[in-house]
Order: sequence, then C-alpha cells, then structure tokens
Amino acid sequence: MKLSMYHASVGAFIRQLNNLAAILEKGAAHAEAKKIDPKVLLNSRLFPDMFPLVRQVQIATDTARAGAARLAAVDVPTQEDNETTFAELVARVRKTIAYLETLKPEQFEGSEERTVTWQTRSSTKTMQGMPYLQNHLLPNLYFHITTTYNILRHSGVELGKMDFLGKA
Repeated sequence: MKLSMYHASVGAFIRQLNNLAAILEKGAAHAEAKKIDPKVLLNSRLFPDMFPLVRQVQIATDTARAGAARLAAVDVPTQEDNETTFAELVARVRKTIAYLETLKPEQFEGSEERTVTWQTRSSTKTMQGMPYLQNHLLPNLYFHITTTYNILRHSGVELGKMDFLGKA
C-alpha cells in the first residue's frame, strides 16, 4: 500500500498533537502538585533568545493547521495567539486536531507535486508539496513539540520518551 500525503501529514500531525496535549496536561498537574504558579512554566524558555513554552505550542499548532490546509489547497484557518493557561493551550491543541479531522484524503490527492507558497516573517517561500511536508512541516512540528517537552522536563515535570512518542 502506498503512503498517502494525507496519512503522512494529517495522521502524523494528529498523533503528535495528542501527545502534546498529554504533555501539557502533565505540566499543569505538576504545577498544581508542586504549588508552582503555572505562569512560571508557561513563560519558561530553554535559553533567553528562544520562545517561551506558550509560543512553542502556538507555533506547533499553527504549523499543523496551516500546513495541512496548504497541502489540501484550502483556506488556512486563523487562530488568535492569546492563550495564558495550560487549559487554554490544551484547548488550542484539541481545536487544531478537530480541524485536521475535517480534512479528507481526497483533498490531498496530487499534493506531493502541488506548489505550496507561504509567507514567513521575512519572505515568501515556495516548495513542492512532498519536500514541504518532509523538509519543512514535519521538522518544524517536531522541533516545537520537542522544545515544549524539554522546557517542561527541564522544569522538573516527570516526562519520559514514551510521553513524546505516545502509545503505538
């Protein structure tokens, strides 16, 4: 069976976003159990020039939502970046998953060859669909979820590799 662009993108995005939601829930439980102001964890960074945890989650969800929309050749849904609590971040992740679940495999047919164009902070980028997925979307998604995991782990949240990988 051939791996479809739908399963390679939406399937991978949903799996990792579910793992991200579980990681965030563990972060919230840790803050509550240790009597830590959740804002301390939410605003934590691995290094001063890196984005804080909140922004890492926002970028991860933006990557999945916008990337899937571009591959499916549909309008990219927008979402405000106004989360200030773990519950709001988990809700953002769940909302992104719900959006991804509305997409259909047939919308991705031919997307491996489709030209994808998007705007970054500094320029307009263009790639074919397959390299866009493999060389841009997946690495970015994993980077921001890994960074979220690392911020929480560095802050004392008991997380392990299986929290990142999720259940098989």
